[in-house]
Amino acid sequence: MKKAKWLLSLAAVSSLALAACGADTTKETETKNEDLNALEQIQEDGEITVGIMGTYAPYNYLNENKEYDGFDVDIAKELAERLGVEAEFVAQDFSGLIPGLQKGKFDILVSQVTITDERQKQIDFTEPYITNQVKVIVKESNTDIQSKEDFKGKKIGVGLGTNDETYLRTELMPEVGDFTINTYDDVITTLKDLDSGRIDATINNVYALKPVVEQNGYAIKAVGEPIKSDKAAVAVKKGNTELVEALNKALEEMKQDGTYEEIFMKWFEEAPPAE
Repeated sequence: MKKAKWLLSLAAVSSLALAACGADTTKETETKNEDLNALEQIQEDGEITVGIMGTYAPYNYLNENKEYDGFDVDIAKELAERLGVEAEFVAQDFSGLIPGLQKGKFDILVSQVTITDERQKQIDFTEPYITNQVKVIVKESNTDIQSKEDFKGKKIGVGLGTNDETYLRTELMPEVGDFTINTYDDVITTLKDLDSGRIDATINNVYALKPVVEQNGYAIKAVGEPIKSDKAAVAVKKGNTELVEALNKALEEMKQDGTYEEIFMKWFEEAPPAE
């Protein structure tokens, strides 16, 4: 009986010792992980979480196979491969992408996030990976709006939380006079309302319009000269310098070896403009 009690006591002590060792090991692992920068953590995990809208063809969208596809998606996959990891895509309304990045929901954003002074205060950017020419878009039958100067008194649709919304509110409205701004979570709904006459115009780039128009048969057109040029880049949480540097290196290599041009021509059927 005494021997049995002694064995039980020994087992209990051993268990406590093992638990303590396990706790120390876990603590050491946690401390080690805390010491890793964002790039090192991504490479250790073998995965990079990429935030996208998922509703913005041909940049990023869900294809017929229920897989994320598009120019941004191909760029992100190539970047991930050059970092030695897999890309995991997570879709989010555009207005929630930057807050999600700041909270750690995503490692990077590759979703036509335009570089602006205001955003540079909140997040870091790589070098631009595309420049988009933004135009005024109206119904084919519309003759009242020929340029942005005709927006006064009209209803203008725009993506919620986008650089275009900021441009309309802070730059264009003071310039041309008051107009109503209707905000939307995706381009398809914006163009649907334009086609049905619920708004008078929107602003967007021609690359984004083509697949939506072809798929839905919207009777819309671009008018006038481009009203602005937007440079989009990969967005990264503030302070993740090593990750930005690694992504910039990968982007430069893609441009040098022709991979970038292949991706660009695949989606836009033309060579990228000279820098």
